Amino acid sequence: MPDYKLLVFDWDGTLCDSIGRIVEVMQSAAADLGVPVRSDQSIKSIIGLGLPEAIQTLYPEMTQKDIERFRQCYSDHFIMREQEPSPFFSGVAEGLAAFRRKGYRLAVATGKSRRGLDRVLAAKGLIDFFDVTRCADETASKPDPLMLNEILAHCDVHPSKALMIGDAPFDLEMARRAQIASVAVSYGAQSIEVLRDYEPTLVIDRFEELRVWLGA
Repeated sequence: MPDYKLLVFDWDGTLCDSIGRIVEVMQSAAADLGVPVRSDQSIKSIIGLGLPEAIQTLYPEMTQKDIERFRQCYSDHFIMREQEPSPFFSGVAEGLAAFRRKGYRLAVATGKSRRGLDRVLAAKGLIDFFDVTRCADETASKPDPLMLNEILAHCDVHPSKALMIGDAPFDLEMARRAQIASVAVSYGAQSIEVLRDYEPTLVIDRFEELRVWLGA
């Protein structure tokens, strides 16, 4: 059984089944602002980045003022839809509870904003569940390893005892830069063929497989 102490989870596309909503909201914001509506796949490719970085990647011609207008429009659309929070993927709620019972330290490293993550944690009754959470607007955006380094420092865990679980290249590259092992999930935003290029320690098709592998 792998000897990890700390499990760090991405949020969107790893724990939460929110990819379709993110694509829809990004396209709605673009339509509202009269800018080109990007394809589903183009939007999926930036999920995991902080929102300003994601917008800039999709629209490199935008000024900072344009990016801020887009960010605000996106946030307005997202909040409206989040009156019904996106569900967890199958097995996530049970798995997180099992990891907690097993004694793992648990953390979230996400491209979401702090306000956005706190809102969804509150809706799911998980405000105090994780040992630490880090968001893109309070540290460096993925794949910069800063948020992982901050999580490691907070939990006082060596990189060799930590595991990053994510669905995007940004997650796996961030883990590699922080010298942390990674698990790639195949059910999120990116194809498993893309994720295998980052040499994850494990690839899973269902969240329950992580629980089995970790003996929880």
